[in-house]
Amino acid sequence: MSYQAWFKEIKNDLPASIVVFFVALPLCLGIALASGAPLFSGVIAGIVGGIIVGMASGSQLGVSGPAAGLAVIVLTAIGALGSFETFLLAVVLAGLIQLALGFFKAGFIAYFVPSSVIKGMLTGIGLLIILKQIPHALGYDMDFEGDESFAQADGGNTFTTLMDSWNLLTPGALIIAGVSFAILIFWDVYLSKKSRVFEILQGPIVVVLVGILFNYLFQTNVLNFSLAENQIVSLPVANNLTDFLGQFTFPDFSQLNNIEVYKLAVVLAIIASLETLLCVEATDKLDPMKRVTPTNRELKAQGLGNLISGLIGGLPVTQVIVRSSANITFGAKTKMSAILHGIWLLLSAITIAGMLNMIPLASLAVILIMVGYKLAKPSLFQSMYKLGWEQFVPFIATIIGILLTDLLTGIAIGMVFGVFFTLHHSYRNSHYVKDSTTTSDGRKVHHLVLAEEVSFFNKASILQVLEEIPQDSKVVIDFSNSKSVAYDVAEFIRDYQLHAKLKNIEVETIGFVPPAS
Repeated sequence: MSYQAWFKEIKNDLPASIVVFFVALPLCLGIALASGAPLFSGVIAGIVGGIIVGMASGSQLGVSGPAAGLAVIVLTAIGALGSFETFLLAVVLAGLIQLALGFFKAGFIAYFVPSSVIKGMLTGIGLLIILKQIPHALGYDMDFEGDESFAQADGGNTFTTLMDSWNLLTPGALIIAGVSFAILIFWDVYLSKKSRVFEILQGPIVVVLVGILFNYLFQTNVLNFSLAENQIVSLPVANNLTDFLGQFTFPDFSQLNNIEVYKLAVVLAIIASLETLLCVEATDKLDPMKRVTPTNRELKAQGLGNLISGLIGGLPVTQVIVRSSANITFGAKTKMSAILHGIWLLLSAITIAGMLNMIPLASLAVILIMVGYKLAKPSLFQSMYKLGWEQFVPFIATIIGILLTDLLTGIAIGMVFGVFFTLHHSYRNSHYVKDSTTTSDGRKVHHLVLAEEVSFFNKASILQVLEEIPQDSKVVIDFSNSKSVAYDVAEFIRDYQLHAKLKNIEVETIGFVPPAS
C-alpha cells in the first residue's frame, strides 16, 4: 500500500486511533508494572509498536505493543540477569532472531491453527476482557491493567478478584462506570444512526472526557467521591524535554558474552512470534474486508520493532488482540490508525501527561467491556454449535483454557482438541467400500477404494476393514485414486497379501506400488 493510500480512510482511522490510544495507554503502563520494569518502558513499547511496527507491517488493522503474556517472563528475567539494561540486550537480540525467522519464511506456522481455535481465542479473550475489567469498573484495581492470566500475582485469580470487587466497590468509580455505559449504549444504539458526526466523534472519546470531568469534580469536592491513586492512569510526567529524554534506557552491550542473555532472547523471540502469528490470524478473521496479512512480513516487522524497542529502553512488543479488536470495533480501515495511536502516545508523553493522569480506569474499563462483548456475542456460541462437534468442541475448549490458564496455554488446549478431530476425520475418510459382488466360483468380492491422500493416520481404519473381511472371500484394494500412500500403509498392504492366504482370501490390487524392502 502506498503512503498516500494510508490517508484515504483518515475520517475512520483518526477517531479509531484516539480510542485505541486511550485503551493502549493504561495497558502499556499496567504491563510494565507487572513486568517489574520502569513504567515508561511500556509506553516506549507502545510507541514503537504503533509507529515502527505499524509502518513496517502488512497488517491493516493489527495493533502492536507490550504483551501481557510476556510479563511474567520479563519479571523473572530482569531479576535473573541482574539489571534492566542487560534485559534490554536480550530484547535487541530477540528482534534480530525474529527478523531472521521472517527471512526464513517461518510465518507459515500461523496457517496450521484451525478456524475453530481462532474463533475460540477471540471469544475467550472477549470473555476474559469482561471478567478482568468489571473489577476496574467497580473501583477495585488490585490487579494490573492488561492481565490475561487466571492466576494472579496477589495469590487470587480472575473469579476471586471478581467476587472481591463487589464487596469493596468504590462509589465514585461506580458512578463513572454507570454514566459511561449509558453514553456508549446511547451512542451506539441511537446517536450513531442519526448523524455522520456521531460516527466520526466516537462514543469512547466522549466517555474519556466525561470521566476526566467527573474525576475533576471529585478532586475539587464538588462531588465527594474521590478516586484513589491506583484508580486513575499514572503516566510518568516529564517537566521538560531533558526529563523526557532521561526516561530512555539503553542496553548493556558489555553483556554480549553472557550466555543467559542469548537463552532469554530465543525464548522471547519464540513466544513473541507465536503470540503475533496467532493474533494476526485472529485479526484477519475480524477484518470486515477479510484481508490477509503476510505473516513473514509481520515477523520482520515485529523483529524490527523489538530491535528498536530494546535499543531505547522498551519492553518486548507483539501484535496484541485487545488493541487490535478495539481498533476494528471502533471503525479503523487501514494501518494509519495503528500508526497514529503510536504518535498520540509519543506526543502525550511529551506534552499532556498530567492531563492524561486524570483519566479514571473505570471509564477505560467500560470501553474494554464493550469490546469484549462484541468479541463474545451469545449468537456466536449458537452458530458454532450448529457447525457440529468437530468445530464446537475445540472452540469451547479454547475458551475454557484461556479463562482458566492464559492465552497461549488455552490455545494449546484448543489445538489438542482440533488435532484430535482432524485425526478422527482422517480416520473415517481414508477409504470407502463399494457394493459387494460375487465371483463365478461363489466368492464374495469386497472392493476397497482408498482416498487420494493415505497417511499413517489412516492405517488403523484400513487395517480394521481388511481384518473384518471373512475367509474364503476376495478383496480388491484399489489405489487408482491415490496420489500419495504412506510407507506404513503400503507395508501393511504388502504383508496383508501374504497372511490373507491363511484365511483363503484372494487379494487383488489396482495401482499398488509395493514398498522397497
